[in-house]
Amino acid sequence: MSVEQNGEEAPASYFIGKKEDVMKAKRVSKFINGRDVLVIYYEGKFYAMDAYCYHAGGLLENGDIEEFNYKLCIVCPSHKYKITLAEGEGLYQASDPEEKPPIPRWYSKGIKQRVHTVLDVGGDIYVKMSDVRKSIGSDYYQTEKQRQERQKCPEISAAAADDDEGEC
Repeated sequence: MSVEQNGEEAPASYFIGKKEDVMKAKRVSKFINGRDVLVIYYEGKFYAMDAYCYHAGGLLENGDIEEFNYKLCIVCPSHKYKITLAEGEGLYQASDPEEKPPIPRWYSKGIKQRVHTVLDVGGDIYVKMSDVRKSIGSDYYQTEKQRQERQKCPEISAAAADDDEGEC
């Protein structure tokens, strides 16, 4: 389903499932318009983002949801990167060694994970794909090349994601 908006075609929306089914599942992965998308239901809200982490392509589906710096984040199970559910912002904690005593604070790396909009239309859940035109870190793991690599080596796990050679 696609509509025209200001003379341009608006991003399409794609059916994910019945609201009660998505709520019960809590997480649903779908291949939508050439992208692997993860839809998350958490504490009464729906979120959608690219399914593979911007850092090294770890699958986010089994990541824990935790709050950091007053923001809900998914923690990548591969390397523990924190990604805000609502914005796709990468967060990290650091302290200034010049500060006595050094106090750890949360900082943003900026938007690293592409997020999409979840729509509830009469009890059906749809995802409207992001219309942000600039490249975002997680886009790299949405390429056909990366998809083929994952198919060749489905056993690649969190530890193997560190291997820059991309071999099984």
